[in-house]
Amino acid sequence: MINSRNKSEFNEKLTLSPYASYSIDSKGRVKRERKCIYRTEYQRDRDRILHSKSFRRLKDKTQVFLAPYGDHFRTRLTHVLEVAQISRTISRALGLNEDLSEAIALGHDLGHTPFGHAGEQALNKIHKKGFKHFMQSLRIVELLEKNGKGLNLTYEVRDGISKHSKGKGPIINKRIKIQTLEGQVVRLSDIFAYFTHDLDDALRSSLIKKKDIPIKLTRFFGDKHSERISKVVSDTITNTIAADYKDIAISKELETNLVNMRSFLFEKVYYNEEIKANFDKAKQVLIDLYSFFLSNKKALRELYKFSSGNNEDDCCDFIAGMSDDFALEIHKSIFVPKKWSFVGFKV
Repeated sequence: MINSRNKSEFNEKLTLSPYASYSIDSKGRVKRERKCIYRTEYQRDRDRILHSKSFRRLKDKTQVFLAPYGDHFRTRLTHVLEVAQISRTISRALGLNEDLSEAIALGHDLGHTPFGHAGEQALNKIHKKGFKHFMQSLRIVELLEKNGKGLNLTYEVRDGISKHSKGKGPIINKRIKIQTLEGQVVRLSDIFAYFTHDLDDALRSSLIKKKDIPIKLTRFFGDKHSERISKVVSDTITNTIAADYKDIAISKELETNLVNMRSFLFEKVYYNEEIKANFDKAKQVLIDLYSFFLSNKKALRELYKFSSGNNEDDCCDFIAGMSDDFALEIHKSIFVPKKWSFVGFKV
């Protein structure tokens, strides 16, 4: 029987940068397993994430617009795919491990709630332990998938997933120690993807117009979606090489413009009055559901079979895993009265 994994591992050593993460040198998994004869450890992790239930549910979760009508707006799934594409492009150019970058990118948002960050804020407010989507992503791959068995991913993939988030914090944060360059690539690619496609979606929806974008940002990033991606990718590759791969690096000019672009998006898109009003309603939907299922354990068990042994955690896990439409339908079935039917009524 041909062991193609050995050949792939040999080729990694032969072709990748000495700064890359070689799959044969992985710190391994929490539970030891027999290795696949065809796939490297990181390829195996990628496939496990891709075939997981949590990954499939991302197609119906909010990116910017809540449960949008139309086929052209991004969802959480398309966001993840765009992060993976940007990560692979940068990793290939730098001679890093594309499989590791792809696995981290595909898994980084598994823990996102329905209704995007509005849902995250709602659960963080009502759940006693708080809620962060990146820690929920880790919880999913370590515990919740496969009815409590988890996906048993490698250390490097789990490290990248748990440290990808930035929020409104620094673009480059030296205090967050990501153990691989591939994980650092994904962390930057996440912001590259969301600023380019959220801007694109805001323009497509007429929420903003091109003239609203500060001219300095347009001159720096370009006028088209493809130009913006090319700008950030080329800057990252060039500056990482110039820094001798000590870390994944970007120019100070790019960092400044990313901060300014992020501020623009928060002001004009994420905090737009219409969007905010809609998300405030969405937050209340999740708060209502959490309170209901917390006090109705039987109803929770009818819909959510896995138990971690903590009812509050189970409520949080169940709600965090919902798609936008499912959350709205469950809320409607519980809290909206049904019309009485007189079908079959006899005088």
